[in-house]
Amino acid sequence: MKKKDIIEFEVDKMEFGGTSVSLLGNREIHMKGGITGQKIKAAVKRTRSGKADVKMLELLEKSPIETEETCEHFNECGGCSILSVPYQKQLEIKEKQVMDLFLKQDLFGFQFLGIEGSPQDKLYRNKMEYTFGDEMKDGPLTLGLHKKGRHIDIMTVDGCLLVDQDFIKVLTTTVDYFNKKELPYYRTVNHKGYLRNLVVRKGINTKEMMVNIVTSSQIDFDMTEYKETLLSLGLDSELVSILHTINDGLADAVNCDELRVLHGRDYIQEEILGLRFKISPFSFFQTNTKGAEKLYTIAREFVGNHENKVVFDLYSGTGTIGQVMAGAAKKVYGIEIIEEAVVAANENAKLNGLTNCEFIAGDVAKTVKNLKNKPDLIIVDPPRPGVHKDAIRDISGFGAKEIVYISCNPKTLVLDLVEFKNYGYEVEKVKCMDMFPNTPHCETIVKLEKR
Repeated sequence: MKKKDIIEFEVDKMEFGGTSVSLLGNREIHMKGGITGQKIKAAVKRTRSGKADVKMLELLEKSPIETEETCEHFNECGGCSILSVPYQKQLEIKEKQVMDLFLKQDLFGFQFLGIEGSPQDKLYRNKMEYTFGDEMKDGPLTLGLHKKGRHIDIMTVDGCLLVDQDFIKVLTTTVDYFNKKELPYYRTVNHKGYLRNLVVRKGINTKEMMVNIVTSSQIDFDMTEYKETLLSLGLDSELVSILHTINDGLADAVNCDELRVLHGRDYIQEEILGLRFKISPFSFFQTNTKGAEKLYTIAREFVGNHENKVVFDLYSGTGTIGQVMAGAAKKVYGIEIIEEAVVAANENAKLNGLTNCEFIAGDVAKTVKNLKNKPDLIIVDPPRPGVHKDAIRDISGFGAKEIVYISCNPKTLVLDLVEFKNYGYEVEKVKCMDMFPNTPHCETIVKLEKR
């Protein structure tokens, strides 16, 4: 087997994060995507001793476990890679994948509480970030998600099952409107063009909606008519925020050079477990509101009685988990590197009448050293790369009896748990929470105790 060979094989094992490993002869075949039992045609990208990395070219035959009805974009869109698998089976697959990661690092002897399913496995997302482009070269304007495995081609996902009809109405209205205006979309190749992104956010419990149109500054276009078009849609939600973001950054990401409020205010509000949160256009908030309520409930159960305890909420974001814990705590300190998120967290604490929360901007590894109070309990909710080794050393140095670790990436979680174990922290219990149905991801909550 050599580079550029075309091979056919059956997918064996699905691994966490959306990759698969199969055996062809005496060689391991590693591939992005793939569902156990699928028959695949693929191109060899590179070979190593006993291994090969391949790229899927064609699905020759579906897997016997693919029995679920899918949307019209499935297998073309890069979103819901396991939508064809019944939801209960998805949960079984994810649960086993996470346990395999723990066992691979010799982490065992704890109470494993299985996986909690999302309250909704369809129409659950409260945020979508769409991109302007075209589906084929010089084709009509599209607005939606990237095609699977393509960096340029964009498809208008008007049959998407991740979001409700309010999102679909805003999406299709926007692409139709700007198609008629014949405005050019922004091309990352030469950094020319005007239309860049559409970001839609919705408070699932409050029914408040935000629409944020993102463009470059290369054309001076009056958005008044577009705003009025959106306001006339008759949505189920209340459209409380219509924004126009100017982004001239070269990166293919939604950044803000200037924010213009076209209608209403520059935030929406959402409620989680009786608390209210302001969500700005660029602040992080869990994309599955009902799932977040379950996730934070599990975390609160893991924490147990924390009355009159000092709690450190590390990588605190907009302060949701810290504020959920604040009701019974003596004091909550939150640390987050993104300053805007810290401002929002302190505003949210004020909004909820919580006087025992203080959120601080800074790098966790450095800032924890400067806190004078010692924590009784530490909550860690880091980004996908996990916790830096220096931060693990400093966090462990506080000597808190308990640590609750909430992870969106069990691959880095298990490596961090091995580090914590070196400082005397043992895993007491673990539970998975599926925040991202129909995708290969889930959250994992772990309780650690100081031995």
